[in-house]
Amino acid sequence: MDYLVIFIPLLPFVAAAIIGFGHLFNQISGQKGEARSADIAKNAIYLSCVAAIALLVADLMGHNEGSLTAVRWLDSGNLEIELNFITSGFSVIVAVLFAIILVIVTRFSTNYIHKESGFHRFFFVLSLFSSSILFLVLSGNAAATFFGWEIAGLCSYLLISFAYDRPVAGINATRVFVTNRIGDTGFILGIALAFYFGDTINWTDLNSAAESMATPTVTIMSLCFVVAAMAKSAQLPFTPWLARAMEGPTPSSAVFYGAVMIHAGIFLIILLRPVIEQAPLTMGLLVVVGLLTAVYSFVVGLTQTDVKSSLCFAISGQLGLMFLECGLGLWELAMWHLCAHAIVRSYQVLTAPSLLHYVHGNPMKPVPETVAKKRWLYIASLQRFWLDPITDRTLVRPVNGLGYDLDRFDKNIIDRAMGDPASSFSAITTLTQLENKTHKNRLEAVHVEFVKGKGIVGKLLEWIANIMNWFEERLVLRGIGMDLVTMGRKLGQAANTFELLILKPRYLVLFVFIVLMLAASI
Repeated sequence: MDYLVIFIPLLPFVAAAIIGFGHLFNQISGQKGEARSADIAKNAIYLSCVAAIALLVADLMGHNEGSLTAVRWLDSGNLEIELNFITSGFSVIVAVLFAIILVIVTRFSTNYIHKESGFHRFFFVLSLFSSSILFLVLSGNAAATFFGWEIAGLCSYLLISFAYDRPVAGINATRVFVTNRIGDTGFILGIALAFYFGDTINWTDLNSAAESMATPTVTIMSLCFVVAAMAKSAQLPFTPWLARAMEGPTPSSAVFYGAVMIHAGIFLIILLRPVIEQAPLTMGLLVVVGLLTAVYSFVVGLTQTDVKSSLCFAISGQLGLMFLECGLGLWELAMWHLCAHAIVRSYQVLTAPSLLHYVHGNPMKPVPETVAKKRWLYIASLQRFWLDPITDRTLVRPVNGLGYDLDRFDKNIIDRAMGDPASSFSAITTLTQLENKTHKNRLEAVHVEFVKGKGIVGKLLEWIANIMNWFEERLVLRGIGMDLVTMGRKLGQAANTFELLILKPRYLVLFVFIVLMLAASI
């Protein structure tokens, strides 16, 4: 029965390929082809769900071996990457749960996306996402899991920007995509450290090798994976991307951010339970981050005025509690919490368009009086604690500034060293800058009176100051030589310029990143 695990992610992938190529070659198009695209997607996920349930039943009956190696993917020196799967335990349970939710969402989408211009594109991306997320939870090694992790993120970008003719959709999709790439950096670094210190990237072998690793090594490696999980599951400081992601259609919001993909981060932490338990610092970080995210989401959720925003902060708050449970060692509770939360949130997000109908005549529960009287808390909650602007100022702008400096270095140094000719516009700009600089030097060369005063006292001070200036210029400066003074002035200006440059946030961020890389390598 272990071989059933191959078909669980394979069938939706085949459906995505059929829909994609059919639409590309105009075999499936227009409103007439909607039923065909929907049937292909639904039948594939139905069969995948049946295979997942059969695999779970076989595991409960004790017929599964626990793992299956399909083929060796890469063999380079000591690095061996196999296409292997986990066929028992929590991974199979999550696969069944996700497959059932995907069946419901796919069926719901058939009517919801009807007559939309991107109908076929939606079902292509939905089928591709179904394959990637099922591949993610069933993969037996870090490289394959990361492959599913990235494809799921790409599908998320495509569905957030489903209405790409709206500028807000494109901006939000790009912002979410870039934010998740920060977590992907941590994932890649974690894989590299796992292979360097543990000589393996298989999850089972890595969890076993963690017991023999030194605490600092396990801590750094686990922190890398936890950062990836924090970004994927919208924990602080990455929480704002979840509200932006709700720009997509309701079915995609349900499957991505209500039930399935948003739980990938907490799933990764549960998967690495033996590794994280060996790192007390990582456990503490999970507690702090989870608690802060839960409190932040609760406070901000009190002032949201639309149903999707309210739901997104309720989701991030519950995920924060799951992180808190893992940090406290309540792993079984976190597993049950994940499964129950995925079911409830998928239903809530799918029924969000009908919320006004369901809550008609049902008054809202008032906010506690102790909270309602705090105006500063209301303003902070309404502004979502200014987390987006703070992130822009601390991360986005420094990175943009660093990119601008590197671009200038490339144009002014690298291109000239390689003999690349400058464009006429650059030449005109350079001549203009040279002329302005020459004109400025001419103005500075004009003699300016050292000091000027008014009144009797002012004139007296002016006369004394001019005498001192004359004495200094004629006797002191000419005595030691103006060249030395000019050189000192230039060195001082260069030192000031270097100090201002090194204190810019962009280079502080780069310096911290280099220090972390060196610490990880040591």
